[in-house]
Amino acid sequence: MKQKWGLLPAALVAAVALAGCGGSGGESSAKEGAPAELTFAIASAVIGPKEEVAMFAVAKELGYFAEEKLTVETINTDGSVAALQAVATGSADVTAADSGSILGAVEKNVPVKAIGGLVQNWPWVMAVKPDSTISGGADLRGKKIGVISLASGSAPYARAYVAAAGLDPAKDVELLPVGVGAQAAAALNDGQVDVLALYTQAYAVIENAGTTLKYLDNPDTFDGIRSLSFAVGARSLDDNKDVYTRFLRAAYKAMLFSANNPEAAMRIGYQVFPQILAGKQAAEQLPNDVRSLEAWLKTATPASGDPKDFADWGAIDDQEWAKTQAYTREAGQITGEVALADLWEPGLLAGANQFDKAAVLDKAANYTK
Repeated sequence: MKQKWGLLPAALVAAVALAGCGGSGGESSAKEGAPAELTFAIASAVIGPKEEVAMFAVAKELGYFAEEKLTVETINTDGSVAALQAVATGSADVTAADSGSILGAVEKNVPVKAIGGLVQNWPWVMAVKPDSTISGGADLRGKKIGVISLASGSAPYARAYVAAAGLDPAKDVELLPVGVGAQAAAALNDGQVDVLALYTQAYAVIENAGTTLKYLDNPDTFDGIRSLSFAVGARSLDDNKDVYTRFLRAAYKAMLFSANNPEAAMRIGYQVFPQILAGKQAAEQLPNDVRSLEAWLKTATPASGDPKDFADWGAIDDQEWAKTQAYTREAGQITGEVALADLWEPGLLAGANQFDKAAVLDKAANYTK
């Protein structure tokens, strides 16, 4: 199903640095249930125990994609903006990108649209060394903040956190790309940055490696803001709603499995992405990676209750979108209101949630491979 679009208008290229792709767009509407090939853009250059394990690897290895007659491959990108660029130009078909980045793209008329939520509980938090005198946003004036990259959701979070403290993100702080894992830990420990702005799973990796951190409280303004959401090219959506519905269904089945057996999900992750082990033995790496995956799953499953009772995977209500838009404006990713109809297509979620949850739970409870 993957298709290449021609160059976007020059204004859009300048706005989001989209690389043009050759070929031409357009194809007939896919027949319902017909086999399809998709490319999933992972919005990270680093393979780790998060969506690429809990969603993609599990869905692939357990046959959830195959059951939906889907063949899904992956590409890696440097952050959500780059992942959305890949989807907009047809280099990829679907991604799980920062919702603020999706809003920013839509405001700039980049042809992408959100079709389902993934990370529903705010995952971003500031962290400092245990002996740091920094205790909140007001202490960040003149400080250097380590972000994953300027194209990731880390940067707008850092700006919004600073702005919420009454500071000017453009003048009062400096954002420095530090990546994740050992690279980010070294930047903090060596004094290259004063504070890190990462997501909870990334901190779990750092702590597993022996670095102790002190976390700063987020302001209440971050409650209810959505993080990663699935996005596709708006040009291809109408003709491929059935294909994307099947992708979401496989993805949410995998999420349910992973939430109920994260150790099995991590073992599956090693099979699909052996590079996660970085040459180490699975038995040695497994405990730390399971803790990291569990930290990510806490952000991607219901904040209260049990995931096995969750009947509305991917839902994002209007109030959550309103809070997300307000945050995105504060972070400088958008300048005005984005019409919900231009941003969000929730019509696929009813079909995406039509699966045998008991069968998934039984597989999770009895997985032995």
